[in-house]
Amino acid sequence: MYLSASSCSNHTGSEYRHTIFAFGTLIEITLFNTTESKADDAFDHLERSFHDYHASWTPWETSDLSRINESIQAGNRVSVPKQVLPLITVSKDLFESSNGLFNPAIGNLINLWQMHRHDEASISPPDAADIARLVKQNPKMSDIHLDGALLDSHNPGVQLSLGAFAKGYAIDLAMEYLQSRGIAHAVINAGGDLRVIGQHGERPWRIGIRHPREDGVIAWLDARANESIFTSGDYERFYMHDSKRYHHILDPRTGYPAVGAASVTVIHHDAGIADAAATALFVAGPEHWQEVARSMDIKYVMLIDTDSAIHMNPAMQKRVHLANSETSHIVLSQPL
Repeated sequence: MYLSASSCSNHTGSEYRHTIFAFGTLIEITLFNTTESKADDAFDHLERSFHDYHASWTPWETSDLSRINESIQAGNRVSVPKQVLPLITVSKDLFESSNGLFNPAIGNLINLWQMHRHDEASISPPDAADIARLVKQNPKMSDIHLDGALLDSHNPGVQLSLGAFAKGYAIDLAMEYLQSRGIAHAVINAGGDLRVIGQHGERPWRIGIRHPREDGVIAWLDARANESIFTSGDYERFYMHDSKRYHHILDPRTGYPAVGAASVTVIHHDAGIADAAATALFVAGPEHWQEVARSMDIKYVMLIDTDSAIHMNPAMQKRVHLANSETSHIVLSQPL
């Protein structure tokens, strides 16, 4: 895999690759069985699109989303730009289907934890009283009311942070564009989360799933055409404080990092739903992931808990090839 902190392109035979830095991660686009001119045009378009999406959807800089958050906090009604409206609409639906565990309304909590500073030696958990104050405000996606493109909320504690959905949604938009240009075989990999269309020549796209506690992969699977594979893990952004791991996936019910899971991998045809579901199932943990998966209509799930047990439903078990199947502790659930 060719990676760089800036945009770059390369190709081998009829395979063309381009790497973009957006949404805080490297996004690698691989196109297969197309022409060089089509690939170059697609890469130019997608680079502009990903940067436009990030500029519109980030809550941490001046953007369409930050202006919406300012209006909510002030108690004002605001017109939502057409580039943002679908994300909020779908996020409201996903909040309901996830039993509230996918909740982009907790932007104040996310900001309080300052996980973008996770690699700084001085970082420590926020004050418990500050966490309790924000949890008491109980911000929910159901607090947001839409009348066409007009948005308001009775809860000024609502602040939108769409990071657990926006990347997947952007990948879906990118794949729609590629298909509209007659490109039928591609993979878009955004920091290990990806969607594929078509296949890799005569081979399927083979995907490795990272081990949450060791170097290398814990498993691999073959992605089928039009599938998305997303993983949420406590190893992505975290720090240790007083021998305890604090990671970036917050439980909206407690205001603290979710407990019980080390990583969750899901397969779904929709990258946005896969993105949100991986987060919601991580928060649900090993005891409750099955009910949330059923509610969100997720058919393939692998959850690795903090004791290294591997929880799967039977359909996922048929897809996954474990690196050390003889020594793995597998907990097989009922069919979803």
